[in-house]
Amino acid sequence: MAHIHLPGEIPVRYLDRSKGASTVAGTLVVVGLVAFVVRLGQDAQSAWISYVTNWLFFTGIAMGGVLLSVATWITKAKWNWSLRRVSQSFVAFLPVAFVLLLPMLGLREGYFPWIEEMAHDPILQRKAAYLNVPFLITRNVVAMALLTGLALYFVYLALRPDMGYAKGAEGEDEVRAGWREKLSQNWMGQDAEEANSYKRMTTMAPAFVIFYAVGMSIFVYDWAMSLEPHWFSTMFGPWFFMGAFWGGIASTALWSLYLRTKDRVFHHEIGLQQRHDLGKLAFAFTVFWTYLFFSQYIVIWYGKLPWEQAWIIRRSAEPWGGFSALVVSLCFVVPFAGLIGRKAKLKPALLATFTSVILTGLWLERYALVAPSLHHEGDPIFTIWQPLIGCLFLGLYILAVRWFLSTFPAIQLWQPKPDPESTEAERA
Repeated sequence: MAHIHLPGEIPVRYLDRSKGASTVAGTLVVVGLVAFVVRLGQDAQSAWISYVTNWLFFTGIAMGGVLLSVATWITKAKWNWSLRRVSQSFVAFLPVAFVLLLPMLGLREGYFPWIEEMAHDPILQRKAAYLNVPFLITRNVVAMALLTGLALYFVYLALRPDMGYAKGAEGEDEVRAGWREKLSQNWMGQDAEEANSYKRMTTMAPAFVIFYAVGMSIFVYDWAMSLEPHWFSTMFGPWFFMGAFWGGIASTALWSLYLRTKDRVFHHEIGLQQRHDLGKLAFAFTVFWTYLFFSQYIVIWYGKLPWEQAWIIRRSAEPWGGFSALVVSLCFVVPFAGLIGRKAKLKPALLATFTSVILTGLWLERYALVAPSLHHEGDPIFTIWQPLIGCLFLGLYILAVRWFLSTFPAIQLWQPKPDPESTEAERA
């Protein structure tokens, strides 16, 4: 095991509040909201396709960031000690994502083709127990509420011990002090709080992973796979939720690189080790995303059954073939070639470039999961409305993450002690 240096004392640092950044993010929200309303009047189906695909993307990377924090906690990783709070900060977007989900629950025949086809299609009638609007609404609300609640509780447990160290620290203001008081009610003492948080986080982390896989699969089954209700794939859920995890890794890399430019402590503590390991993870999941995609494709190709081929053929033939090739290039070819070497993982500019390419590829991939299934012949396959409506989600995501990192210590202050069993195993 490589030696990971943990400082004896971690200074309390917050991301500075920036009126300029808030203004830019707020402008994005306004632009996105206006674009959605305008497009809704022009072409409601197109507006909702852009809305849903952007929701899938931004909710995915927020969930994926929290999952990165949970997964590294389960594996007792030490390399990301200075990045844990960055991954945890994505949880601030999840309540927003829950609210943004609610308008989607009002969609009916204009988005879900199976609603009208159910009356005369015997195949769909066999799926009626799952494909019905009341159950769709119920499972989406329950899944999102449960995932959001578990994520918030996990991050609360991670934040609570920090409140003891943050009391009276430099940079504390009324807002930060107010949140510190809320999070430290019924304080049991520093050692007891750390022990309690460690125990509870270790207990609930595996449960979150299981609910993450189930909940994210529900989202992509309902909002993407059900649009071609005769087609199904057991790989579709894993392909989606592991892609979201990959997006969480790439987003953590970008936010950590951004933090390094804001404070000398961030610049020092988010160092070569963290960048190298984030780069290795981003590269590894580039390969894994491609593996999942090919695993889904090869079975369909080998079976040569018409109802299995329809989804792939629609996306590989004209007019979507070029778009799909672009997605594969951005999700595999470019990041694979770029991150295979060591230099790109260590150089901040290169790492930022290739993780940005990954996120762009995933954003286009989410669009490709939905749009071809609802595309009408003669319509453009991609318009400016997709990124314009995406500005709504991007602005809210930036505001949420910046609020979190400027309200709570941006580097986790308490670092769990090694388990006695693990230490003894290494010595044996």
